[in-house]
Amino acid sequence: MANSPFTAGVVAGRLPPETLEENFSDLHPPLDAHEAAVAADRCYFCFDAPCVAACPTDIDIPMFIRQIQTGLPEAAARTIFEQNILGGMCARVCPTETLCEEACVRQEAEGQPVEIGRLQRHATDALMERGEHPFTRAAATGRRVAVVGAGPAGLACAHRLAMHGHDVVIFDARPKAGGLNEYGIAAYKAPGGFAAAEVDWLLKIGGITIETGKALGRDLSLEALREEFDAVFLGIGLAGVNALKVPGENMKNAVDAVDFISEIRQASDLSKLPVGRDVVVIGGGMTAIDAAVQARLLGALNVTLVYRRGRERMAASTYEQELAAAKGVHIITNARPVAVHGNGAVREVEFEYTVEEGGTLKGTGETFRLAADQVFKAIGQRLEGVPEELKIEGGKIVVDAAGRTSLEGVWAGGDCASGGDDLTVTAVAEGRDAAEDIHAALMRKGG
Repeated sequence: MANSPFTAGVVAGRLPPETLEENFSDLHPPLDAHEAAVAADRCYFCFDAPCVAACPTDIDIPMFIRQIQTGLPEAAARTIFEQNILGGMCARVCPTETLCEEACVRQEAEGQPVEIGRLQRHATDALMERGEHPFTRAAATGRRVAVVGAGPAGLACAHRLAMHGHDVVIFDARPKAGGLNEYGIAAYKAPGGFAAAEVDWLLKIGGITIETGKALGRDLSLEALREEFDAVFLGIGLAGVNALKVPGENMKNAVDAVDFISEIRQASDLSKLPVGRDVVVIGGGMTAIDAAVQARLLGALNVTLVYRRGRERMAASTYEQELAAAKGVHIITNARPVAVHGNGAVREVEFEYTVEEGGTLKGTGETFRLAADQVFKAIGQRLEGVPEELKIEGGKIVVDAAGRTSLEGVWAGGDCASGGDDLTVTAVAEGRDAAEDIHAALMRKGG
């Protein structure tokens, strides 16, 4: 922690260790067998289930819930994993309140959906805790595929390719595999080292090798990968962070929210992680919410999240906004930063009120200041390290419905690619589907 960018002007240990442990405990504790049976019994088992249509990975939700109801959680897990090999993590972090549970018939009829997310966790945990892997590899094909990025898209792609008998090498820039799941989500959503355990479990399929500390553009060239491997999948995410582009944003203690979240995720002792007294978070997505809530859980006295547009335009779901408010985060909308003030280290952030006219955001000229000894910037991320020969539009790699890029033999998926939402579950679906297209292409190529 000596070299942490968060040490100057803020302090560690604002809360005692026992309080920190409670604050960062499981957000949604697992269901026991009886609770799962009761929850499963609420499902109508719809024939044309709207919850399935709302799931980006097309899990047969009524099927797996019925399997839980009949006392077969391991069978339910296999139903889930057939479509979503990262179903354990998705059960913890997927915004079910805006996907499957929002579409649930019980939600429409009673205002209380079936607890699909918690039931999915109950099933997947049951199988994973036994150390079993539900799938086996097909006969070896002799084909080798490079996957760049060990996040949800890359892992899902690699697993499906390995199932088909291909050998896969995953390259990742960070020291650990897992991507967003390991470094980029709130610690209370997946405590206990679950992200790393899930990667270890996934690798039991065999045929997958992971090489960490290797980044595209720095340690790897796409040209060399195309020459060495039969196909390449890019699941590199969005490594760059957008700047505020205001005076003073590079002052001490004005840092990127993704780095703060990563620091928490990798901390072995939260009581040694410094946090400010007055924290300001700038942004309106999940990263902003996760940073704001965790600042409060670490002991920040005042945490304010400021978003430039109206609350209805925030990328974070209503549930997440309400969670932040319940944890004591103050949310201000229709305000944008114009300057960060301080003497070397941040002391205040100046904002201008905004209005939206015809989709265009305009400043009103009226400003206000918030006291801050720590500022977290969460206004989006950008693509980095991508070769010029790939077609890029809107800051993302252009792909077709199968994940094919503009280069022969190169596929892409997840946050770095065009189309879809920036969600773990969407990334899994894109990685899985790209793997199926890669497999088909390799088999055609081999005659």
